[in-house]
Amino acid sequence: MVDRNVAVAAWESLFRAQVAIMRSLAAGFPSRDISFNEYDVMFNLSREPDRRIRLRELNSHVLLTQPSVSRLVDRLVSKGYVCKLADPNDGRGAIVELTTTGLAVFRRVAVAHMNTITERIGDSLNIDELHELTALCDRLRTRDTRSPD
Repeated sequence: MVDRNVAVAAWESLFRAQVAIMRSLAAGFPSRDISFNEYDVMFNLSREPDRRIRLRELNSHVLLTQPSVSRLVDRLVSKGYVCKLADPNDGRGAIVELTTTGLAVFRRVAVAHMNTITERIGDSLNIDELHELTALCDRLRTRDTRSPD
């Protein structure tokens, strides 16, 4: 069993690093066309088959509340970057799809954003540390958190 104080200290360090990096990336976000949060939604859509996902599922991929995601999607719809479609399997649900225009904007911003990420992270850690960080974060993210029966 791991010492509770060590686990809490590790969590605190991870959390503070994440907050500091996210603030830095948001402050230097390289676009006036879309916000940092809009980029996050477009990023998630770009990774989905056919660049579309149910709105309910999109909510689980971003760090925003459901009403905030709905408003953000509506803004992206008004810009022509995404469209909302009725879910053919659930009349109450909606599907959000990244448009061709939205994909072009996303790709343009993504190149600049990746450069910012590379500068922010790559200047702090070497390649082996980056691989180790990725593996550790993946383990933390994918750990089964259900309580044992």
